[in-house]
Amino acid sequence: MRPAKATAAAVTTLIGVGAAAIVLGRYASDAALKAQPGRPLPGEPRPTVHATADGQVTLTRSLATQRPGTYALDGEDVHAVVGPVLDGVSHPVDTVVRRLERVNRGRLRPGSRVRLTPQVHSGDPSSALGIAHRDVGIPGELGALPAWFVPGPRETWVITVHGLGATREHPLNLLPFLHAQRFPVLDLAYRGDEGAPEPPDGLGHLGDSEWRDLDAAIRFAVRHGAENVVLYGWSTGASMALHAAANSALRDRISGLVLDSPVLDWEATLRNLAARRTPAVLLPLAVRAAQGRTGLHGDRLLSASDPDSLRVPTLIFHGPEDTLAPWQRSRELAARRPELISLHTVQHAPHAAMWNADPAGYEEVLRRFLTPLM
Repeated sequence: MRPAKATAAAVTTLIGVGAAAIVLGRYASDAALKAQPGRPLPGEPRPTVHATADGQVTLTRSLATQRPGTYALDGEDVHAVVGPVLDGVSHPVDTVVRRLERVNRGRLRPGSRVRLTPQVHSGDPSSALGIAHRDVGIPGELGALPAWFVPGPRETWVITVHGLGATREHPLNLLPFLHAQRFPVLDLAYRGDEGAPEPPDGLGHLGDSEWRDLDAAIRFAVRHGAENVVLYGWSTGASMALHAAANSALRDRISGLVLDSPVLDWEATLRNLAARRTPAVLLPLAVRAAQGRTGLHGDRLLSASDPDSLRVPTLIFHGPEDTLAPWQRSRELAARRPELISLHTVQHAPHAAMWNADPAGYEEVLRRFLTPLM
């Protein structure tokens, strides 16, 4: 009986270890698959507000709070916009002073915990920017998808789509520029967003299924007068744009792609997200768990981002300090089709914050790219 008991004990142990591995893998994969729009992604720093004065705010010193450019400070009861770091201002060595541009909501108080986010506007186009818009509902396969539509006289529409940890407020960063260029703009909320249908499994798919909501937006635009569309996506929204360009029945109406911080390798992005709250030993489990829970397959994204299959001018904004979506993949993609794909490298910018690091420079590159597509 002893060998049988020993075998049974070993099998029981293995089953227990296997079950624990499954649970741990699911926990690790939740970092990406259950990323809530508008919520901080795992591992994002939350500096403290130390002091405020006329036109300035003092924050805990970190790599994030010292980055150049324009960002929002987002907290439980406040949303404010800060500009560059101010030199020549006296402050404790463990803090940094930035220019305070405006407070959109609430009040900055000493002791408040905030996070730096690239999403600098709070509200809709009318309330946040004074740009007239219409709320529209786009028929999608899961139900109506809310979107903001800003009219313009051109026959080419720009369809914007946000990415991980953001909402449709993120593309408002570029709306004044696009509106000044007279483009009609359709800013989409997709499955899992507030007001949009929930995905059937309750999980995000890193663009692998969400792209069909973008496809619905293309159909809406064409039905309402668009001759062509430019797809403009951030993060997983950029992945959605690539999927749509490869698979949409209306892909011939797509005249250009703008991809900001594109997720071109879902396994790498999932590992990078999971690594922020799980030990390295669990990262392979996170990838396998994500694939098992969602049916994600790298081959589909590889096919969508195959440079040999891209048929329209494509502009990529990306930089080496993106720790979620590897910049190297964007470099490789652009190098394969330099006549069709342009890569604008942005320094000192985290994921999906390429505009924030240098708004004027970013918009000039974008203007040159969009001019032939007008």
